[in-house]
Amino acid sequence: MTERPPRFTESTQGRLRRLNLATSLPPVVLAAVILLYLDTRAWWHLVILVPGAVAVVVAFERWTAGDLARVALPCVIVAGAVWPLGALVTGSPNAYWGLCGVGSLVLREARHRGPAAAALFAYVAAVGAARLLVQRDDVREVMVTYVLVPTVLTVLVTVMTALGERIYDLIRELEQTREREAELAVVRERFRFASDLHDIQGHTLHVAKLKIALARRLLPHDAARADKELRETYALVSETIAQTKELAHAQRRLNLTAEIENAKNLFEAAGIRVRVTREAETDSRAGELLGQVLRETTTNILRHAQATQVHITLTESGITIVNDGATATAPPELRGLAVLRRRVAGDGGELTVEQTGERFLTAAVFPPVRAGVAPEVSAAPAAPGENGR
Repeated sequence: MTERPPRFTESTQGRLRRLNLATSLPPVVLAAVILLYLDTRAWWHLVILVPGAVAVVVAFERWTAGDLARVALPCVIVAGAVWPLGALVTGSPNAYWGLCGVGSLVLREARHRGPAAAALFAYVAAVGAARLLVQRDDVREVMVTYVLVPTVLTVLVTVMTALGERIYDLIRELEQTREREAELAVVRERFRFASDLHDIQGHTLHVAKLKIALARRLLPHDAARADKELRETYALVSETIAQTKELAHAQRRLNLTAEIENAKNLFEAAGIRVRVTREAETDSRAGELLGQVLRETTTNILRHAQATQVHITLTESGITIVNDGATATAPPELRGLAVLRRRVAGDGGELTVEQTGERFLTAAVFPPVRAGVAPEVSAAPAAPGENGR
């Protein structure tokens, strides 16, 4: 498997670890307490049995942190020693539980899992059978209580752990795919920008080159025509410079409806649920800036958040984008939105960002339409309501 991106390692791995600790560690600890209670008949029994329970808890906690290899050998040695001491000294039929738990986890790290699993099962059964050395009067009870039950349960736990590993790996792969889709969405956005830049400058540079070459040929015998060609070239270059500045500052005219559709496609490609609510028709004079705010916010969510859902709300003169999965402890700098904030403020509006826990809000609001000024009707109006897919 290829190396995970850093953001996946730090964020997704952390969420999976917290999930495992919250859902699986309490049952593990509870089982340890119950088994210790059932098998302990004297205080010194705890001295023998508790290390096995501790080994399981430590191994499980380190496994969730991806650091099991560092404690695998000590935990196996401790749990492996508790089982024969429990079976032969304290008469504890459940003393195998520590080795069962630690062994099923350590098998994940083994290079040859088949032989290692067979050795684990054989060791559990052999130690259980050794109980016959101190309890010869009831062979059937020994074989059932110390051999059959511990071995079968160890096999079952190992199989269930292996199945859990497959599910765990599947979740990690899905999260990794989601991360890659998000990065791909950003790359597609950059490609679109590069394509726009090429459309603006590529044609202009080619035409300017031809006109300059023509002016050089005309200059010796038709200075007036050469001057005309040079003036047209100058105007063409000036226009291209202005268009390039507009593109660099996200000031080219945008269609808000198209931007919403593009944002939905990008989010859905990254596995993020999207809901769009139209409370009113957006004022056409603000639509272009709102589209720019939406485009920049979409890129920020894909690059800097671990979002699972996004809610876009449109009003007559504003837009609000709310997403979960904010990873920073404080709102980040606006960066790309800083330019838009100045433009929005210049048009009498306000651009704000707020973070509450993992919830992040970006909102751009303009004043209501002046009385007597009817807003333009967009070419493709959408009926109010939720249009999320």
